[in-house]
Amino acid sequence: MKKRFLLLAALATHGWVQAQVGRAPAYPLITHDPYFSVWSTTDQLTSSPTKHWTGADQPLFGVLTVDGVNYRFLGQEAKGYDAIIPTADEEGYAVKYSESEPKSGWNTVNFSDSDWKTGKAPFSDDKNHAATHWNSQDLWTRRTFDLKQVPSEQVFLKLQHDDNIEVYLNGEKVYSHKGWIHKFNYIPLKSKLKAGKNVLAIHIANTAGGAFLDAGLVKEKVSKEKVIMQTAQQKNVEFSATQTKYTFACGKVDLDVTFTSPLLLNDLDLYARPVTYVTYRVKANDGASHQVNFYFGASTNLATNVPTQAVTATAASTNEYTALKTGTKEQPILKKRGDDLRIDWGYFYVAAPKNNQVVQTVSAMPSLKGQKSSISEGKSLFLNTTVNLGSVNSTPKEQYLMVAYDDVESIQYFGQNLKPWWKESGSTIEKELSKAILEYQSVIEKCETFDKQMFADAKKAGGEDYAKLCVLGYRQSAAAHKLVKSPKGETLYLSKENFSNGCINTVDVTYPSAPLFLLYKPELLKGMMNGIFEYSESGKWKKPFAAHDLGTYPLANDQVYGEDMPVEESGNMLILTGAIAKAEGNAAYARKHWKTLSTWAEYLLKDGFDPANQLCTDDFAGHLARNANLSVKAIVGLGCYAMLAEQLGEKETAEKFHKSTQEMVQKWMQIADDGDHYALTFDKKGTWSQKYNLVWDKVLGLKLFPKSVYDKEIKYYLTKQNSYGLPLDSRKTYTKSDWIVWTATLADNQKDFNALIEPLLKYAHETSSRVPISDWHETTDGKMVGFQARSVVGGYFMKLLEEKMK
Repeated sequence: MKKRFLLLAALATHGWVQAQVGRAPAYPLITHDPYFSVWSTTDQLTSSPTKHWTGADQPLFGVLTVDGVNYRFLGQEAKGYDAIIPTADEEGYAVKYSESEPKSGWNTVNFSDSDWKTGKAPFSDDKNHAATHWNSQDLWTRRTFDLKQVPSEQVFLKLQHDDNIEVYLNGEKVYSHKGWIHKFNYIPLKSKLKAGKNVLAIHIANTAGGAFLDAGLVKEKVSKEKVIMQTAQQKNVEFSATQTKYTFACGKVDLDVTFTSPLLLNDLDLYARPVTYVTYRVKANDGASHQVNFYFGASTNLATNVPTQAVTATAASTNEYTALKTGTKEQPILKKRGDDLRIDWGYFYVAAPKNNQVVQTVSAMPSLKGQKSSISEGKSLFLNTTVNLGSVNSTPKEQYLMVAYDDVESIQYFGQNLKPWWKESGSTIEKELSKAILEYQSVIEKCETFDKQMFADAKKAGGEDYAKLCVLGYRQSAAAHKLVKSPKGETLYLSKENFSNGCINTVDVTYPSAPLFLLYKPELLKGMMNGIFEYSESGKWKKPFAAHDLGTYPLANDQVYGEDMPVEESGNMLILTGAIAKAEGNAAYARKHWKTLSTWAEYLLKDGFDPANQLCTDDFAGHLARNANLSVKAIVGLGCYAMLAEQLGEKETAEKFHKSTQEMVQKWMQIADDGDHYALTFDKKGTWSQKYNLVWDKVLGLKLFPKSVYDKEIKYYLTKQNSYGLPLDSRKTYTKSDWIVWTATLADNQKDFNALIEPLLKYAHETSSRVPISDWHETTDGKMVGFQARSVVGGYFMKLLEEKMK
């Protein structure tokens, strides 16, 4: 390992450590795709359970034992629950219910509910999720149950509801809430249970769209293994494009833990390998020798949608490694679609290179004992790995573990289930883990070299604050996609609209994400567009403009969005095809889809300049007619089409569209003009908006709009900033951070660029919204408005793309 230590020292000396970005909204630990994605949402790695990007707990747990003293460095001590009366996700149950207001005393034990209906939970207005269909305004339920004895453990109300609710236990109100909760919450109760008959009574009001009720009681699961823990002292955290590194003091031993997800976009086979390395390095800090054990635990929740799903856990070792493997008993491959979901098929692995000092066990809670366990199935188990490092002194010892996921089948594409990219060549997860061991040192070196170079390039292009934003965006953007091959053998790189509606392969998510992939692997941008072209060219999509999406992740079978975005999506596809031609130096990709591109160009020529009342990518802000920024998109899209026609030798077409765009630009400048800036819409003076779509004119060198347009807008924007950035437009004070970077790229000097970028980094450092960075935030207080963990932060790379395209 001497070579490895020398490399680390050299990289540190030459600025690799500068890639730390300061406080982040959330810290990436395991990042591969929308399902295999685990984050720390607190500054201290020990201050909270690790979570899936959706916010659901997916606990990892780490302990370093030094001379018999346990130091927790990762996660919180896991909480488990046993049902007193189960919720429907654990076991079916029935309640008495009424949709008419009952007499007083309805919530007490002795109330007679003989004339109430009987129904199974959950209750919902969605027939796909309801055991009992409910869409009336109010619902009252009673669930009676007997207890032989009152639990001595802490009792919790386990509850998911939509909308307003009041909960009573034996006649006493124990909980109330206005609003809805779309996942189970555990509310601690001052126990009002009694031996004998009890009743859990609920009144819920359906006040808005959506209705749901499922409730039960649980008690805290207490580990039989009483382990005294100290908390390791976290000294530092830093992360770069592909790595997150923590440094701890564990008494007399220092510990470095690095999570490496090698998402190197220029090596698709490595990128697609679903293996993250957890590297740990220990050394004594007092000059003496100490006996050290390293423990790493992972919850089987990483392989379930909800913790109550039954799982199996088995040994999966080979000659190269020892491993534990877990997955649900049900294995519902590609049976669910939606936004706030986690994978519940395939298998999660924790593996370590073969070593006589490694012991792996399965238990109901994290277990440091290193004794063989007979537990192989249950709910919310822990996969435990303990490594005896022996005597540790001031000479560092370094080893690593691997976490991996075999999703078996990844995407349904027009009715056909597709395997993950890495399986296309006949590989197996066993082979991928073995290759990960064989290539460990070279992969780490590649990651560290790439991370250093990416930071240096971004810093040169836009300054250090800008480079830090790029680091924040890199893994998040890449991990919001899934890489597969189509039945025709084409690359498919399919995004998920994380917490914006769950759609798959949304064109107006591809559009803002594109700069990152144009920079490092244009083939991946093609993979984001191939499915949309296939949709039109197969005849499945018959409209004369581009589709919005291909479905809801992970099912890419048909557009599901309720409203088209004709100008938005057609403009996006034309612009990005032009950008691919610029990046690759040829128009071969455009030639392949020329008929489709021509159809969309003709649509924009007819309806793009002065858009009708329709949605654009900023649909959360509502409809707009005569949207000046959307008009810019149409003009730039047609400019790209003219450029492509010229490259393909279509001279008449090129001349026609060049002339049309020249006329459109002059007309746009006249009717959008509002004195010292350009208006939000053509017919509403006294308004303004970020004209971020102009950036492609500058980056691709189309020379459609005069520089005076950029300068005029930038000068005006600098008067409209708030503490955490430039608002999206004059209607609200919220913003989109990806668009701010695009707008800032229009600036012709570093000072103005910095002035627009600095508030964004301040937002990242100071926001109270502890999620993988939200691209939609409030500029006055720095809180997220919506969206999180989305791929659109790949748009942060626009300034760096501009430098490359020069």
